[in-house]
Amino acid sequence: MGISDLPALNACLNSVSTLLLSAGYFFIRRKQIERHRLAMTAAFVTSCLFLVSYLTYHYHAGSVPFTKQGWVRPVYFTILITHIILAAAIVPLALITLYHAWRERFDKHRRIARWTWPIWMYVSVTGVVIYLMLYQM
Repeated sequence: MGISDLPALNACLNSVSTLLLSAGYFFIRRKQIERHRLAMTAAFVTSCLFLVSYLTYHYHAGSVPFTKQGWVRPVYFTILITHIILAAAIVPLALITLYHAWRERFDKHRRIARWTWPIWMYVSVTGVVIYLMLYQM
C-alpha cells in the first residue's frame, strides 16, 4: 500500500466508523450496554486509525485542490468547511464522552453523548462524501 492508496483507506475507515457509531446507537437504545461499549470503543479506535492515516497522507501529499466547477463547487466547500470545524470539535468531545463512560459517570456521559454522537456521525459521513467528491467525481 502506497501513499496514493490512503484516501481510499481513509474513506473506508470513515465508513466503518459510521457503521460502528450506528451500531452503538442501536445497542444503547436497546439497553445492550456491553455491545454499545464495544461498538463505541471500536468506533473510537477506527477514528484514531483514520486520523493517523489522514495526517500521514497529507504530510506526504500536501493539499489536494478541488478542481470541479459549477454548482458542485459551493456544495463541496460548504460540506468541507463544516466537516473541518466539526472534526476539530469532535476530538475533545469524543475524549470527554469516553472518559465519563470509562469512569462510570453515566449521567455526564449521556449528557455530552447527545452532542457528541450526531457530530461524530456527521464528520464520519461527510468524510466519505468529501472523498467521493474529491477523488471519484
